Amino acid sequence: MPFPLPDETHPVRLADGARHDGTVFLSAILDHPRITVGDYTYMSRHAPMTEASSIAAALAPYLYPFSPERLTIGKFCQIAHGVQIITASANHRRDGLSTFPFAIFDRDPDRPERPSLPGPGPDTIIGHDVWIGTGAMILPGAEIGDGVIIGAGAVVGGHIAPYSVVAGNPGQIIRARLTPQEAARLQAIAWWDWPIELIVEHEALICGADIDALEAVGLEIEAAGR
Repeated sequence: MPFPLPDETHPVRLADGARHDGTVFLSAILDHPRITVGDYTYMSRHAPMTEASSIAAALAPYLYPFSPERLTIGKFCQIAHGVQIITASANHRRDGLSTFPFAIFDRDPDRPERPSLPGPGPDTIIGHDVWIGTGAMILPGAEIGDGVIIGAGAVVGGHIAPYSVVAGNPGQIIRARLTPQEAARLQAIAWWDWPIELIVEHEALICGADIDALEAVGLEIEAAGR
């Protein structure tokens, strides 16, 4: 069976050929105006996922079609059951004496101002090939670099350097997967931008540990204009 196309909603097939409704390619099903997801990024849950609106609500429950911020997720990310991305529209003001959002409950259409609401918040950005473990929570405005692994139950905010491993609450970098130089080389290779047939062909290198060999293949692909 060939590798599925990125527009296939449920790409995993069980032994009997039936589709696994608990895994979806997000770019194939989401139509949320404030969410952008790269090809082959998938989300898994312990329940069928068939409706775009419920998937978006489970993934980013505070990101509304009218929200000013955006959520951007790269290619080939892996999002486990229970992951929630809390975007900036969930924020309350924290610079005054009370955090209570009076304005969202006020039904007066002539209310002259809404001082209890915060201003627009930052976008949330997740890079390519990021693995987000079960029950992890991404906080508003987080910038997660390529190749990051986020441990189960971690609560992660701020800037996370590429190819780091993050765990805990608050999330802390517990180790680097690669040196900064190796991380920069792998980001320059950008295997996630190769045609899928070349990615599958070179799966062993992509999942292996020989960056020199992968870099050589990347140079060959670049020279061939593929």
